[in-house]
Amino acid sequence: MRILDRYILKKFLTTFIFVVAILVAIVLIITFSERNESFIKNNVPASLVLQYFLSYAPYIANLITPITVFIATVFVTSKLASHTEIIAILSGGVSYPRMLKPFFIGSLIIALVSFVFTGWIIPDANKFRVAFEIKYFDKEFNFSDRDVHFKVSPTKYVYVASYDNRRDIGFRFTLEEIQDKQVLWKLTARDATWDTLSMGWKLKDWSLREFDGPKESYKYENIKDTVIQINMTPADFGNTKSFEQTLTINELDEYIDELKMKGADNIAIYEIEKLVRYMSPFTAIILTFIGVILSSRKTRGGVGFQIALGFFIAFIYILVFIAAKSNAETGSMNPVLAIWLPNIVFSILGVLLYRFVPK
Repeated sequence: MRILDRYILKKFLTTFIFVVAILVAIVLIITFSERNESFIKNNVPASLVLQYFLSYAPYIANLITPITVFIATVFVTSKLASHTEIIAILSGGVSYPRMLKPFFIGSLIIALVSFVFTGWIIPDANKFRVAFEIKYFDKEFNFSDRDVHFKVSPTKYVYVASYDNRRDIGFRFTLEEIQDKQVLWKLTARDATWDTLSMGWKLKDWSLREFDGPKESYKYENIKDTVIQINMTPADFGNTKSFEQTLTINELDEYIDELKMKGADNIAIYEIEKLVRYMSPFTAIILTFIGVILSSRKTRGGVGFQIALGFFIAFIYILVFIAAKSNAETGSMNPVLAIWLPNIVFSILGVLLYRFVPK
């Protein structure tokens, strides 16, 4: 790398880190002032509060990365332009694409770090953050779904009419095995209670019907000690608020496969979360490219107007992303296309702007 590359790269990365630190600090202060009453009301130990904010900080930092990388790019480039440094660089024989190189390297570093944080580090921190918020900020969770169906193996299916998550009891429980569209047997019980010792379900007032062609056998027991072990636990009836944020990319893949096997209807939430994690790092590169183009020209208004323009475009990007993600979650648009739509639109915008920038 040349001296010029190191000079621009250092300015870009230090400005980005500074902007992230300032905005994260502001968000944490506001969050603490809003939730301090809940901390006091619930007698939350200071050590847990500190741990909460330490896990909350990287989540916020990654969340605002598209904005901060764009603001940092606009600020650095506009300062270079206002000091006539860009004119000097181009007059010295450096081409405009070559001048973009340190910005590209910087955005690539930010993208790679963001991908590692989004894929593994932040989900691990979110495990504590989400559990903390559910315990101290949310109301008591009650599972309210009715007529729940699970596929617990390639041929076995479970039906539960209702579930009490406070006592871990499923009412009107049914387990059946079906092969080649034929029911081999059906086990029904008045209720099934989770047993922590055996890690299985205790059945009460259960009956078993077995089918062999036209023949049928029937067995009934009213004892409580009959325990079955299936691929279903109380966690399947627990609070899944922000659960997708607590899974690493590897855990997301495994959980999506498990949901598909069970025939769950909320798979889209986790598939979209996975798509977002692969898409978001590219945002840093695209917005850096646009930021340099928009602010590389020296203007009479100074850097204030260009920074304001940077905020505006970043805000537009966030609106497009939120709308596209909503369309993906509702199924009104192909999830892959919807999640990548903001990057596609802004990539096209960047190419168009590049054609008209003075070089």
